[in-house]
Amino acid sequence: MTYKIYVPLDTSAVSLGADKVAARMEHLAVNSGEAVSVIRTGSRGMFWLEPMVEVDTPQGRVAFGPVSEDDVDALMALRFFDVEGSGKGGQEHALYLGPTEALPWLKKQQRLTFSRVGIVDPLDVNDYKRHGGFEGLKNALAMNAQEILDAVKQSGLRGRGGAAFPTGIKWQTVADQQEGQKYVICNADEGDSGTFADRMLMEGDPLTLIEGMIICAISVGATQGYVYTRSEYPKACEIFIKAIEKAYEAGYLGEDICGSGHHFDLELRMGAGAYICGEETSLMESLEGKRGIVRNKPPLPAIEGLFGRPTVINNVISLASVPTILAKGASYYENFGQGRSRGTMPLQLAGNIKRGGLVELAFGVSLNELMYDFGGGSKTGRPLKAAQLGGPLGAYLPASQWDVDMDYEALSSKGAMLGHGGIVAFDDQIDMSHMARFAMEFCVLESCGKCTPCRIGAVRGVEVIDQLVEASGDEKLERHELLQDLCDTMELGSMCAMGGMTPYPVKSALLHFPEDFGLAAIHHTNAAGNGD
Repeated sequence: MTYKIYVPLDTSAVSLGADKVAARMEHLAVNSGEAVSVIRTGSRGMFWLEPMVEVDTPQGRVAFGPVSEDDVDALMALRFFDVEGSGKGGQEHALYLGPTEALPWLKKQQRLTFSRVGIVDPLDVNDYKRHGGFEGLKNALAMNAQEILDAVKQSGLRGRGGAAFPTGIKWQTVADQQEGQKYVICNADEGDSGTFADRMLMEGDPLTLIEGMIICAISVGATQGYVYTRSEYPKACEIFIKAIEKAYEAGYLGEDICGSGHHFDLELRMGAGAYICGEETSLMESLEGKRGIVRNKPPLPAIEGLFGRPTVINNVISLASVPTILAKGASYYENFGQGRSRGTMPLQLAGNIKRGGLVELAFGVSLNELMYDFGGGSKTGRPLKAAQLGGPLGAYLPASQWDVDMDYEALSSKGAMLGHGGIVAFDDQIDMSHMARFAMEFCVLESCGKCTPCRIGAVRGVEVIDQLVEASGDEKLERHELLQDLCDTMELGSMCAMGGMTPYPVKSALLHFPEDFGLAAIHHTNAAGNGD
């Protein structure tokens, strides 16, 4: 009997020593003559337990973690991989966590898009198929293009990259354009702070993304696809390139997909790390070999996109959600979530949080549940003060408003956005005037420079925030009013979301944490004066 041990290859786990753990296990297994197979998988998303090692048993996988290289010898001596036999001592080891699927963090989730991450070998096509992979594509090949489009529309899937535009409508627009060259682009330029879902999926289950892109291509009549990602993701790029090769070898990419007559080629392209290239038109400029600068809209990419041709541009999670919809049906997917926010969302907990990681849940969970039931509160043990949602250009919400549901409309009513699902926590030691300044400073560094409100406004924003913090009396109120006017100009006058959303964190910090700018006392004094 060969015992299977699963060790994550995810970048976060590797940064915590997973490669060393795997190498030590393989070395000891060879030396002892044990029939042990060490399989590398993605991460289950419980980063505080990484490297988390799993072993196969007749009852399912059991977990140990966090396992360091120094723990391996003792675990192997206990034959922890044989937890149902002579290795029952492994159950008494301090790192024994129990059955993986029963761990509270995982048990409370609804994993659809990430259902295979941490389970399959990411580069084994047969393993992918054994766990339901390519079932969505199989069903899609038995449908006509319009039936695929109708299924995606019925599911309620909206863009998971931040804009939340209905995916099916975007696809329909491309499909309705005249015949000729069309493209599918996956925007994997995951640049938002506190986000890592795209990377985790590309490392742990890349074939899901490939399957979603193939289905999209068939439905709109595209024959060429590109995945645009960051050079800062070397492991994700390495794994994904190999996954593309495996898909070609298995007949899922190329001239005649599964004998269907459909043709689709796929390539991965790496950007140089410009945040602005996460904006879809800048991304296309970069793909065309130009400097990443925002284009005017209209025309929309769905009509005139890459090289002037109709183009679908979707985020990794949007495209990777499609196989589930086609495999299990639009109604199945639609039954998750609430209101106009259907399906599930991979939410990423980062910052000053005790249990950081990835949680996939149906829309409707409250931010408070995420921060405490899943996140466990702050890592420092101090009270949590604020959370930033949606990346470095997202609004800050104070702890008093964390009863809000995590769906697009509910967050919008609070002046916030879900974005790519990143949530960064801060305890009561944070100075929110510094965070507001950082938003403007970030825009100075990352703006493409094409429009004046963004290019100049962010520079002035840094200056005005510095002046506001240092000022007193009437001058402080004047600087406050000037900062608000500047934010309005940037929000309403910028060409794209880079400048248009930079005011969100600034205005939310001013609204919810005026005391950090020295404004609370002045507001109180004025209110008292008006009362007289």
